Amino acid sequence: MTDYVQVSTATETKQQALDLAGPAVQRRLAAGAQIIGPVTSVFWHLGAFGTGEEWQLLLKTTADRYPELEADLLERHPWDNPEVCAIPITAGAEQCLKWIHESVETP
Repeated sequence: MTDYVQVSTATETKQQALDLAGPAVQRRLAAGAQIIGPVTSVFWHLGAFGTGEEWQLLLKTTADRYPELEADLLERHPWDNPEVCAIPITAGAEQCLKWIHESVETP
């Protein structure tokens, strides 16, 4: 059951996360999105160790729609090199998976 993925990225502000999520869902690249935050991140970036406060954005989509969603997020993200990762959804309630599929189908 790897036809579905959860995609994550992070932003500096809640508004930036909303600005990424809204169009992605409206364009049917994702069925829905959750914005979680603020969260504390610990990371390496440009050779330096750091910590920071971010807003995490999680989106649900199909594996088929992932390339378009990734391209959209990378194009519109305010950061030069944002983290965009997809994790396979290996199991899920039948109605939830049906909702994801139907939501991202091109009408």
